[in-house]
Amino acid sequence: MRLSQLAATLLLTSIAFAPLQAHAADEADPVVATVGGVDILASELAMAEGDLDPQFARLPEVQRRTAALAAVIDIKTLARKAEAEKLDETEDFKKQMAFQRDRALHNAIFKSEVVDPVSEADLKARYEKEIAAVPAEEEISARHILLKTEEEAKAVIAELDAGKDFAELAKEKSTGPSADQGGDLGYFTKGRMVPEFEAVAFALKPGEYSKEPVQTQFGWHVIKLEDRREAAPPSYEEVADQVRQLVMRERYGDLLKKARAETEIEVLDPELKTTYEALSQQQ
Repeated sequence: MRLSQLAATLLLTSIAFAPLQAHAADEADPVVATVGGVDILASELAMAEGDLDPQFARLPEVQRRTAALAAVIDIKTLARKAEAEKLDETEDFKKQMAFQRDRALHNAIFKSEVVDPVSEADLKARYEKEIAAVPAEEEISARHILLKTEEEAKAVIAELDAGKDFAELAKEKSTGPSADQGGDLGYFTKGRMVPEFEAVAFALKPGEYSKEPVQTQFGWHVIKLEDRREAAPPSYEEVADQVRQLVMRERYGDLLKKARAETEIEVLDPELKTTYEALSQQQ
């Protein structure tokens, strides 16, 4: 992919840049290029690199930085031309920049008051709270033999009654994908299997098998319960990202609620006023 194409992808996927202006460089933020006398700082390059499409993450670092640089150069080059044509003085441009400024400030306070303050201790404490609030759930381990007809299922039950091994019969006769594993379905909780299968499986005692064939949309089943136990909750590592999102969503909601209470908000459009007030109540 050529650099011009990389730059185009950046332009289509990135958030609009803030108004362009010259910056005084320092050692911590060196100038990496100039366009029409305007500096491109390392910090700008880093922001542009962060806005690249996720597909660029697979590229070597120097190619990512080059793609970002090409995009910034093209942006600043066209920005200089737009300034020469006084497009930055139009009302439409000023309105757009005002909105982009507000959005950037929104993102800045979201980062400083919602994202950055969230610590690992906060997340683990919330995880423990959520786990404690969830009722213990039972899970069972079962095997099954799936057959095409009720008669075949009854014949299998007769063989089990005669002392045949369930797992061996499953390997020999089951048409299901678990046949090679002796019909082993592993552990599962309620809601994971179709209702007809679930009702019978959870009613059995460990070691028991169904004495009557069980019909589902997949065919006819003979089910054996191997074990039942209390399901272990997901580990913190498994749900850390979800917990982080939960904590940030709540903190964002609290931040918005407080800010709205301190700000006079008036919706003048009658239709929007009704729908906005209804939406606000839901939040």
